[in-house]
Formats: sequence, C-alpha cells, structure tokens
Amino acid sequence: MSTFWEAIVLGIIQGLTEFLPVSSSGHLEIVKYIFGDASTGEQSLQMTVILHFATACATLFVFRKEIWELIKEGATLKANDANRYILYIVLSMIPAALVGFFLEPVIESLFDQNLLLVGIALLVTAVLLIFADRSKDTSKPVDAVSAFIIGISQAIAIIPGISRSGATISTSVLLHIDRERAARFSFLMVVPLIFGKIAKDVLDGEWQSITHVTPLVAGFIAAFITGILACLWMISLVKKARLRYFGWYCAVIGIFCILYVNGVLFHA
Repeated sequence: MSTFWEAIVLGIIQGLTEFLPVSSSGHLEIVKYIFGDASTGEQSLQMTVILHFATACATLFVFRKEIWELIKEGATLKANDANRYILYIVLSMIPAALVGFFLEPVIESLFDQNLLLVGIALLVTAVLLIFADRSKDTSKPVDAVSAFIIGISQAIAIIPGISRSGATISTSVLLHIDRERAARFSFLMVVPLIFGKIAKDVLDGEWQSITHVTPLVAGFIAAFITGILACLWMISLVKKARLRYFGWYCAVIGIFCILYVNGVLFHA
C-alpha cells in the first residue's frame, strides 16, 4: 500500500489528470512504478478506485446545480429532457458495469504497474485523440444510440493508459456530437459507475480487510481538493483546446514508458 506522502502525490496527479484526456489511471500506474510501490494488483486497484471516487465527488461538487436540476426535473417522471438525459447516462453505464461485474479479476491484474501495457495504451489514446481532432461536424446532441456507443468506449478505458475522458470525448466527437455536450456527458457519466463500484465493494466486504486507511484518506482528500480546482479550470480547456495536443502528449509519455521498461532509457 502506498505511503502517506505517496498517496498525496497520487491524489494530486489523479485530480489534475482526471479531467484531461491523458489517462489518470495510466499516470497513477507510472508513478506507482517510479515509487516502486509493492502493492498487489488488488491493493493498487483499491487506491485507484478511491482516487476516482474523490474526483467523482469533485465532479458532483462542480456540477451540483446542474445535477440538482436533473434530479428535480427527473423526479416528475415525465417525458422531458432531464429524464432522457438520465436514461442516456444509464445506457452509457451498461458496458462498463458488465465488464466490471464479470471481469473484475482480469481488471485487477491490469493494475500491477505494467508499464509496457500503459505505454501501448497511451499510444492508442494518442491515435484516437489525433484522429478525432479531424472531425469537423460536431453539432449533434447525445441520443440513446450514441450514449451506448460512448459507454463501450468507457468500458474499454478501464485499461490503464486508455484515457476515459479521451476515449469518451473522442468517440462523441467522431459521432458528430458537440464538444461542449461531449465533455459534460463524459464527466457526468462516470459518477454513477464509481459510486456503484464503491457500493459493490462495501457490500462484498472487500473494504473490511483494509489496514492502511491513512494513505487512502490522504489520497482521497488530495484528489478531491485538486480535482475541484482542476475541474473548474480544465473543463473549459477540454472544450476549447484541440484534442491533438493531448494526443501528442500521450504519445510522448507512451513512448517514454515503452523505452523505459525495455531499458533503452536509464535501466528498468
């Protein structure tokens, strides 16, 4: 399990990278590798889930007024925009929920500081972002079909190094959805999944065996505070900046990971 200060560093990195299409989970695995973190795949995944939970809470805080309006309008149970939007979020959750439920042991094995996997996945993210940046017609709203397809992208992005926001926003743009709507949908669609994952783990009793609580709490607080600040600033950046710039960044980091793990840079 990460130490107190390592957890804070991981929390800050999570908060900064969650809202940019550069793969927060990939960056967390890179830092764990650099720290020489001896956590098992299960422990590493627990820290990752806690940090994602923190940024999900930060998302709730930033979008609190918008979410409250959705809840109020959705509570009417009428066929309105709010209920349709809630339906689209539910549809987007299905692929990732199925993957998480049936393939949890496989997912845990991916969070074992596999720097080669992270590097390759970052290159995939780079290609996706650069390719999506060429899309010009981005004026459509989210609908049921596009929500499910975006959800498939979110499920694939469980792999560390595949940016969740990058995959979902790029998929949205390729489906000709407006970038602002795409960013908003991307940030909101992950919140129920993270809360669902936490609830499932609690009900399964998996969190009862945790002995190193302090690093998890420290990481959560760091990610939550940093996430709020980053979200307020970076959402507009994601909407306005060209995706290819993030793509080139992912490509550089991905190549670095591959070269490093193969001993070309320094000595892995």
